Amino acid sequence: MSGRVATELEALAREREVATGSRPGTLALLPALLARLASGASRLVAARLWLRRARLGRRVRVRGRPLLEGLGTFVIEDDVAIWSHLARTQLSAGPGATLRLGAGTFVNTGASISARASVDIGRRCQIANHVAIMDSDFHGLIERDQPEPPAPIVIEDDVWVAVRATVLKGVRIGRGAVVAAGAVVVCDVPPYTLVAGVPARVVRTLREPQGSPL
Repeated sequence: MSGRVATELEALAREREVATGSRPGTLALLPALLARLASGASRLVAARLWLRRARLGRRVRVRGRPLLEGLGTFVIEDDVAIWSHLARTQLSAGPGATLRLGAGTFVNTGASISARASVDIGRRCQIANHVAIMDSDFHGLIERDQPEPPAPIVIEDDVWVAVRATVLKGVRIGRGAVVAAGAVVVCDVPPYTLVAGVPARVVRTLREPQGSPL
């Protein structure tokens, strides 16, 4: 039995045990196991279809149909998951721009990520529902018909950007930081800090996990 199948069986057995109070045998779990494996396979296929314009890594998964728009470069690394089934997730890269999602990153439904210069998101990041990440203002504050220059965004490894937060141009979010729900990030965020508010400010220092991956 492969490691993946054994892992899925164990997860199903635990779910049933919690729900019913008894642990089912392997044969009783086979229908649910097959359904789960089929769902996983369909998400791998969906990624190849809906993200075909991107440079895709291995085991990239998609749920729903995200929108890729623009003439720029999309780089989506190994084990990225993009959910777009409850609200459409949008990835946009203008001419000459690059949008990168690092290995193991998860982008949830309704997120909007727009690159007009560069949006570089590191490994194992979590981008929650309806997050907006934009490296351009798209127009001036006074002269609204005149475009303002973009400024790159860097989100380092292991960052969590919570629901409906906004990340604006020119900022770097340090490794392991957390951006609270609804926050608006307009300046750099130190590593392993929690920021909240409008504009976002540091409200807490976080403990760095022991043995965290490089």
